[in-house]
Order: sequence, then structure tokens, then C-alpha cells
Amino acid sequence: MSFQRELKPSIYSVGAVDWDRRLFDELIPLPDGTSYNAYLVKGSEKTALIDTVDPTMTEVLVRNLEEQELGTGELGTGGINYVVANHAEQDHSGSLPQVLDIYPNAKVVCTPKCKDLLTDLLLIPGDKFITVADGETLSLGDKTLEFIHAPWVHWPETMLTYLREDRVLFTCDFLGSHLATSDLFVPDEATATATVYEAAKRYYAEIMMPFRTTIRKNLQKINALAIEIIAPSHGPAYNNPNFILNAYRDWASDEVKNEVVIPFISMHGSTKKMVNYFTEALIERGVTVKQFNLSEPDIGKLAMALVDAATVVIGSPTVLVGPHPKVVYAACLANALRPKLRFASVVGSYGWGGRMVEQVTGLLPNLKVELLEPVVVKGVPGEEAFNALDRLAEEIVSKHKEILKGE
Repeated sequence: MSFQRELKPSIYSVGAVDWDRRLFDELIPLPDGTSYNAYLVKGSEKTALIDTVDPTMTEVLVRNLEEQELGTGELGTGGINYVVANHAEQDHSGSLPQVLDIYPNAKVVCTPKCKDLLTDLLLIPGDKFITVADGETLSLGDKTLEFIHAPWVHWPETMLTYLREDRVLFTCDFLGSHLATSDLFVPDEATATATVYEAAKRYYAEIMMPFRTTIRKNLQKINALAIEIIAPSHGPAYNNPNFILNAYRDWASDEVKNEVVIPFISMHGSTKKMVNYFTEALIERGVTVKQFNLSEPDIGKLAMALVDAATVVIGSPTVLVGPHPKVVYAACLANALRPKLRFASVVGSYGWGGRMVEQVTGLLPNLKVELLEPVVVKGVPGEEAFNALDRLAEEIVSKHKEILKGE
């Protein structure tokens, strides 16, 4: 199904919606599908295609371009003159070879690092490229493209493209959301807006959060731009740019909330009893708790919960001498995502011994957290264990009050 619409006069969305995809990079859940947005900008003298689509959707992109009556790509016949590659990852660059076959005179415009990656990933010849410096511009006649280098959102070669006259910022992965929708723009209705907010937060948590320090710098970099539309390469476009910009400023800040995330698993019920008691103890003391049973986890929801939380407490039984494998996975995920957590601890149980606590905390070297006294018991928890959990809850409340007062 072709899916092209006009963002502004002579600016078209020509990408593809993937309603059925449920996993990205064989890792990231896509409960709501996704889209691969590409944009066509027709100037008075030249035409540029901003990004392409995933290879599985090449046919949709080609059909959308054909419907734009772009000719064969020969000079003077109204073809595509430039393909701007904001990012080399294949869900945005994968159709580039086919586009260049159809429009053989088109040049690929990208950063020098992106050229190297596209050469390696797609074997595109070096003479097909025009590399651009940070702040460099390209005229399409009555429209001007300005290129803004934005490394590590989330690859080292990423750039943004700003269409000056129309005040449109094409951000590729930056500020996007994995969301298959028929809406070109984020709807104003509260329910629909909340849906996009959650999809964007999930996307930030899973993909952008490890680079939040760099993201803050790149947000500052675009502050001076007059922006009317933000057009990412996943999810709907934003005709109220502050909706997503303010969300990113919040998520990427150092501020945390009075929240504890508890990912856990229990084999024979002991750890679950501890987690349930501990959860109630925290709630009674005014702390928001987000509990995740790792037997059937949605890692996207766990990642979202980690965006704002001040503390993570990992619950695990002891398997042989170490943590449960699914706890290992969750700890590795948290370590890779680098959330702005301030505190961490471990609760759990064992049968005859082991080094579960040391191994769990050893999986978190990237987290700049203070480790709080763990609560680990032999066998079924009793009064002594519950008293220790109360003490841990009290310590967390005290720590949260201290840091939240400072913020």
C-alpha cells in the first residue's frame, strides 16, 4: 500500500508503515509496529530524498516515488538529484542501492563517517558521495538544506537535516518512536498523544538512553533553530515540536523521581515473598514501585521504568552459586542502557551458599550508583528477613528525600 502525504507544499512523506513487525535487531520488542519514514523535498531547481527505508519495504518507497512523477533520474527530467543519508543503519539506508539504480545521477549526501559506513554496509562506490561538514548547506533552488552533525544519537555518523525556508527538522532516529500509525502528525487528542508519548519514551529508553549526555548537547545545538515541524524516521511527525523536545529534555536530564524499579524472578516462592513484602513496605512509605516479573518480561517496559527511577532493586534466587540467568539478562540490559539511577540493591534467597550478590552487582559497572545493603536469606524468609527489608525500605526513603531535596 502506498503511503505518501504532504507535510508542507512540495515536502512529502514517501516512506512505509510496517504494521506487522514485532522485533527489532532481534532484541527490541515492537508491540505497535513501526514505520520507516522517508521525505521528498522538491525545490525549484533540485529534488532531494531524505533517507530511504528498510530493505523489506523498498517496493513501497519506489512506488511512492513513481507516483511523484520524478522521471528516470536523468538530468533535466525531474528526477532525484540528492539522497540525504542522515544515518547509515539499514532500516534507513537499506533501500539506497535500489534508489541509486533508478536515479543513477543522484548523489548521496552524508557525513564523512557515514560515507565510510555506507561503503562497508552497502558497497556503494565512493564517487556516489558528497560529504558535508557540520553547518554546511545545499541549495535546491528556493529551498536550502542545512546539515547538523549529531554524533551518537545513536551512531557516530548521525546528522540532522534542517530545511530552512520551511522550518522542518528531519531527525532520522533522534526524537522518533516505534509506532505504526495512519496519522501523519501526532494527533491533539489526549489519548492519542499519550500513546505517542509512551512509544517515544520506550524508543528513547531502548535506544537513546545510553547516550543521554550527548543527547543533551545535541538538544542545545538545535535550540537556536526556528522549528515548525520535527520529522523523524520512525513514528508520526510533530507539528508541535515542544511535545517531544520537552520530553527529551526531561528524560535526558539528571533529575530522578521517587521511584524504585524491582525486576525479579522466583523459582520456589521465597524471593517472590520477599519482593511482595518489600514492595508493600515501599508503597506504605510513599515510594512509587514498578515491579517486573522476569519470567515473561517486556524489556521495553522495564527500560521505560528505568528512565526516571532513583533506585533499582534486583530480586533473584540462587541458581547453583549465582543469579538466575534471566536476572543476569536484566542486569546486563540495565548496565548497557546506563539509566540515571542513584542507588541499587539486591534481595533474594539461597539454598546452601553462593556468590549471587557479588555476581549481580558485578554486572553493573556502568551504573554510577551507591550500593545499598542487600537482603539475602537462606530458604524461606522469616521475621528477621522482613525486618531487614523494612530497614532497606527506610534507607531508600531517606536516600530519596536527600537527593530529591537537592534537585
